[in-house]
Amino acid sequence: MHATPAVAREMEHPDAATLIRRWFDEIWNEGRIESVDELLAEDALMWGIGRSDQSSRGGAEFKNFYHRQRSATPDVKINLDQVVQEGDTAFARWTVTGTHTGDGLGIAPTNKSITLKGMSACRASNGKIVEGWNIWDQIGLARQLELLDGPAAQMFP
Repeated sequence: MHATPAVAREMEHPDAATLIRRWFDEIWNEGRIESVDELLAEDALMWGIGRSDQSSRGGAEFKNFYHRQRSATPDVKINLDQVVQEGDTAFARWTVTGTHTGDGLGIAPTNKSITLKGMSACRASNGKIVEGWNIWDQIGLARQLELLDGPAAQMFP
């Protein structure tokens, strides 16, 4: 049995929603870092994987971020709460859970459980992610790890 042209095209060039689901399932939940090279364009532009005001490019920079995060919370799991697609861009709301048992964040392990909410979007072209945007609760992470004190702790209880 042969695939129809539309099915064959989708298998060859998955849409943005398929890519974003695979990104979180394979890379984050299954720990398959090698999937980065398959899913991410070599010169992809990404926002929000490190500092929110700086971008990064390509798989090597993402892998550095990934290894820091994974070494800080090796049991990280990301649940996709919702995925929607418009045109060549998919949007996902997600919830992260994990335990801060490593020093990948630049601080000593606290052994505290964390739960964070965030959103990501990716634009796809030719079956690869070519742009990505991430927004996540960095203040919530600092609060849960008890890193906030003074006025900041009062602003974000």
